[in-house]
Amino acid sequence: MIEKRRRPARGGYTLAELVLVCTLLVTLAGVALPIGKMTSTRSKEADLRLSLRLLRNAIDEYKRFSDNGLIPIELGTDGYPPDLEVLVEGVELVGLVDNRYRFLRRIPTDPMTGTTEWGLRSYQDEWDSDSWGGSNVYDVYSESEGVGLNGVEYRLW
Repeated sequence: MIEKRRRPARGGYTLAELVLVCTLLVTLAGVALPIGKMTSTRSKEADLRLSLRLLRNAIDEYKRFSDNGLIPIELGTDGYPPDLEVLVEGVELVGLVDNRYRFLRRIPTDPMTGTTEWGLRSYQDEWDSDSWGGSNVYDVYSESEGVGLNGVEYRLW
């Protein structure tokens, strides 16, 4: 009797195995993408909070200096800075010669809009005003039209 030789089994994947692996990869990518977007949004929101805190602290520090008589107060400003650039350029303190005190190194970038343009409110404006009175800077807000993960508009932060 003549023996038939068996062919050795070929290595490889079947079509069903390839379809199953592709399905699993698509499912995993579908889950990972929204998580990545949310992580990116959270990071931007944390940067926005930090930038707002820096700006507001600098404004408050300027006001504290003017209340203590270290900065001459212009009539009608109530001791608040006339604009954000003053916080970067610095002011001459009373009693110090050729010495400027700077409250900020630079104006932070709004991570939601990507610019250094911020919405401004003066002390005489309403708390929810969208237009700046121009006499001083009492508060800042983001000019982004977006809504945060907490459901609050960025301009209300």
